[in-house]
Amino acid sequence: MHRRTTPQASGHRRGHRSMPTVAALTTATALLLSACGGNGGEAKKDPAEEVRGKVPQAMRAAGVLKIGSDLNYAPVEFRGSDGKPQGLDPDIAEALGKVLNLRIEIVDTPFDKLLPSLENKQFDVAMSAISDTRQRREGTDDKGKPVTKGVDFVDYFIAGTSMLVQKGNPKNIRTLDDLCGMTVSLQQGTTQDEIIDRQVGACTRLGKPLQVHKFDSDGKAMADVVSGAAVAVFNDFPVAAYAAKTVENGNRFQVTGSQSASSPYGIAVSKTNTEVRDMMAKAVDQLIRSGEYDKILAKWNVSAGAAQAAVINGGI
Repeated sequence: MHRRTTPQASGHRRGHRSMPTVAALTTATALLLSACGGNGGEAKKDPAEEVRGKVPQAMRAAGVLKIGSDLNYAPVEFRGSDGKPQGLDPDIAEALGKVLNLRIEIVDTPFDKLLPSLENKQFDVAMSAISDTRQRREGTDDKGKPVTKGVDFVDYFIAGTSMLVQKGNPKNIRTLDDLCGMTVSLQQGTTQDEIIDRQVGACTRLGKPLQVHKFDSDGKAMADVVSGAAVAVFNDFPVAAYAAKTVENGNRFQVTGSQSASSPYGIAVSKTNTEVRDMMAKAVDQLIRSGEYDKILAKWNVSAGAAQAAVINGGI
């Protein structure tokens, strides 16, 4: 998944948000006219109240939104020293909970189990740097064979894939083709998994087979590079940049080459749960309009990945 393509933050990311949408401007104008006496001076309605009105009755009664997430992908989501969820996604999730007036419960789940668990209703949505791809929306494998019912996505962030190598880049790796004849590592089930599968074919045609080590966590994939068993690991850009800056005080890894496959991170929702999908889209839009979204992205140094508005199924 991820992601994670994933989902993917820095120079590759898109810049600051542009002008408000026509819909947003229309809404703002209507509110302004209302406040100016068109309805007898009635006070403006809290925009968040309108969003809360979209919360399904059963969810409102329970007072909780359960979110599946793989807490092993810093800085997007991870466990802090106190064991509690931290990172970009948990912060956005908590802010969405305030908009919806719901308590957020994060269910730690291995990345490749997130969508199957969502299908089995173990949580309401999945939010874990999951790239919005057609394959995931359709529930198919690399050969187009159906493997799940597929999901809908509420896109909220833009990310791209980066290569992480040992500090100093001893193998002088700059492009995907530079990897031919070597070994790379990655987390299975991610967008990076899909990218490297394609590169394996390209390297085979060049007569220089590319070996791939796949792990159930991103941490294990990075450790593979530390040990020298692989020359590069593939991550979403925010994760690669964070590792390059923080692991051994920045002395272990560096990001190399240009980013590839920029795509949105999406909140995954069951295709049969359109009520929750539309609720989440409105909540993300409200979070963006309030300015809180920008504050969260700035906190994690990923402002360049800001989305202009929530988009349903906007991935390629």
